[in-house]
Order: sequence, then structure tokens, then C-alpha cells
Amino acid sequence: MAVDRFLILSGIGALTGPFLFLKGFKNFQKRQLILNTPTAKIRSMAIGLVEVNGVVESRSLVTAPFSGRTCTYWQVDVAVRVRNGWNVVHTNSSGNPFFLRDETGLAVVYPRGADCRLNHGVEETCFGLNLPEMYAAYLAESNVKMRFMWRLYTLRFRERLMEEGQRVYVLGTAVPKPMVHVVSEAEELAATGTDGDPWTRRVQDRSREATAIIRQGDNEKLFMISQTPESELTVMLGLESWLQIIGGPILAIAGLAYLLSAVH
Repeated sequence: MAVDRFLILSGIGALTGPFLFLKGFKNFQKRQLILNTPTAKIRSMAIGLVEVNGVVESRSLVTAPFSGRTCTYWQVDVAVRVRNGWNVVHTNSSGNPFFLRDETGLAVVYPRGADCRLNHGVEETCFGLNLPEMYAAYLAESNVKMRFMWRLYTLRFRERLMEEGQRVYVLGTAVPKPMVHVVSEAEELAATGTDGDPWTRRVQDRSREATAIIRQGDNEKLFMISQTPESELTVMLGLESWLQIIGGPILAIAGLAYLLSAVH
């Protein structure tokens, strides 16, 4: 049985190594693009790939599924405990646009498609057969695939939030103001669950004030939103990329060597 297990692990290593190498190379390219893109001010940013820093202002209010907190944007993941750690089996995010303000102006950010790196938030580990109601209801409402099987394991639920007033770094594609969708009163009431005019006027005023929107580009797909400052982000990407670039080939060679020795 031990030989069979090592053969399986060797095969996995041989297949995973090239994938890690390619992922590391892409992360290295991403890091270089971040370093080579100058930081711009919102009012003067050019159309195309831009890098800006600013403070989040809500465009709509949403309720985070696990904590129940009102926020601007949320993301969650569900993981299953396996022998070597955790395997993420489900991810989701609210995808709601938000405003980004610096000292010069205001932009609208459409986060769909972004590599969104939010700081650690709520985390809870539960046995699947005895889940709290909020987690069980979320799995059912989200129609998570294989949820009945996953509930036989220990599950980890993570939730991260973006709230008004937080500072974020954004690298994405800026497009002209005409692309901005001015929220109608009916749409905003539906999004926020409020029935007061002040919120609607606030959103409409900020939509008119915004000079452009930032989103994932049609040609340049790199789009990042991070609560971590650029300097720390590039260090993390550098470490990730070199570990993957060096570790990937080592893993592949070790796996192939063991498989060849077993065959002989």
C-alpha cells in the first residue's frame, strides 16, 4: 500500500509541477506590471491601464452572508479539511460596484473579474453534520455542488468585507465617464432596501461627480483590488512567484524520477 501511495503522490507531483511553474511565471509578470505602472490621481488618470489609491465610498449596501454585517462588498469561501490541509470547494462575492475617492476626484469601480485581495475577516470551522443555520442555509441557497457530500467532512467558512472608509489599491482599466450607469431611484431602493430619498440622491450625486470607471479591460485582463498597500503586495507576489518558479520544476523532476525508478 505504501508503494501505491507514493506512486500516486509522485504522479500528482509530476503533473502539478509544470502548472506551478506557469503560475509563478504569470505572478512574476503581474508583479513587474504593477512595478512598471505609475500611480495616478483619479482626476488626471488616462484612459487605459491605471493604478490608483483611494478611500471606498458605498454605491449600494449589501448584507454579508455569514456575519450579517452591512458592507460595500463581500467575498466568501468554503473549504473542506483534507489530509494535507484545506481544499477550497466554493467561492463567491457580491460583485457590487463602489466609489473610490482620492484627494483629486471620484471614480466608480466595477469589481467583477478582479483579483480581489481583502484582509482576513470572519472564519469559523464546523463539522458538516452539525452546521449553524446560517451556513446550512447559505449552502442550500447558493446551490453549492456536492454540498451533501461535503457535509460529511469538517468545513471552514471564511468571509472578508470591504466597508466604507477603508483604503484600497486598484490596478485596472479606466474607461470614459459615458460608460458610468447612473443608478435610478427604483434600482437603488431595490439594492439597498431603503425607502428614503437622501441615499438615492447621494448615489446619484456621486455618479455625476465620478470622472471615469475602472474595471477589467477587454485587452489587458490584469485587474487587482487590494487592501494591502502596493509595496507589500509586490513583495508577496515576488515571494509567491519565486517559490512557484523554483518549486514547480523540483516537484516535477522528483515525481518523474520516482516514477521512472519504480518502473525500472
